[in-house]
Amino acid sequence: MQILKTHQHPDIDTLENKTVVKRLASRGIAMHGDDILLLYTERYEDYSLPGGGLDLGEDKVEGMKRELQEETGAQNIKNIQPFGIYEEYRPWYKPDYDIQHMISYCYTCDINKELGNADLEAHEINNGMSALWVNIHEAIAHNKKTMATSAKKGMSVVRETFLLELIAEKF
Repeated sequence: MQILKTHQHPDIDTLENKTVVKRLASRGIAMHGDDILLLYTERYEDYSLPGGGLDLGEDKVEGMKRELQEETGAQNIKNIQPFGIYEEYRPWYKPDYDIQHMISYCYTCDINKELGNADLEAHEINNGMSALWVNIHEAIAHNKKTMATSAKKGMSVVRETFLLELIAEKF
């Protein structure tokens, strides 16, 4: 799978003499026309692709399917194709490491338009996360506004906006 982008957070000036923890993640891209299945998170005021961290030894495609089902209630996931890898280096918030090296494996897939019940984790519920079909161009405009004006924006909005723009360009 090709690397789409390697991003280094602006707070990281160097990787030299830093301790780095690697986190592998898989993300799902499901579309119906110009609508894309996204997660809206109230805490960060942004849209993101469904997906998240892989369990130790978990297959990347199986992890994407698991995350897609858990976060959105997606049903009948099929026609899975590699889209690309987004790699990022971001500050780590725990004292055992300085930097997190996040590698996100992104896959396109087809799913039913109608979603089942999501099985969100406590922190996802507390952050006000919900799955919905959104016009991809409206999601991009919303995330750009959040990046420009919101004090609540999270670190992932840069990744998510880049991926949404690339998806809109290719589909």
